Amino acid sequence: MTKLLDGIQDNYTFAQPGIQNKVKALEELVSRIDEDIHNYFKRYEVEYLQFAFRWMNNLLMRELPLRCTIRLWDTYQAEQEGFSHFHLYVCAAFLIEWRKEILSMVDFQGLLMLLQNLPTIHWGNEEVGLLLAEAYRLKYMFADAPNHYKR
Repeated sequence: MTKLLDGIQDNYTFAQPGIQNKVKALEELVSRIDEDIHNYFKRYEVEYLQFAFRWMNNLLMRELPLRCTIRLWDTYQAEQEGFSHFHLYVCAAFLIEWRKEILSMVDFQGLLMLLQNLPTIHWGNEEVGLLLAEAYRLKYMFADAPNHYKR
């Protein structure tokens, strides 16, 4: 439990600087890995904070069924760099998973409703496994690139 709390402690202090920083890092990462989604958000004036704050604050617990959350968190615990480091890549992979649906939305309200109510109710081990595989791929592509967050 200490390993979990060490990585996310600043998420739950005054002004939540940890969450603010992670949301900004997610925005920068997505701008690198899927410029179309990033520009689509800009076009419709969707701020990452409007949906990703909850992803960072609740560690995707509200976005996924409990069986998936347990599988996800088990993987987080096994991560050498810690819980919060890998969570960024999981969130990026999670967002990209919904690329088709995101790009089919035609207004701000539709985009935000989708992002705040993603249809994961029937997700199981297979979907979480694929999500984690994509997150690992992103991590190994970008984690050692010192400027991967910078444009």
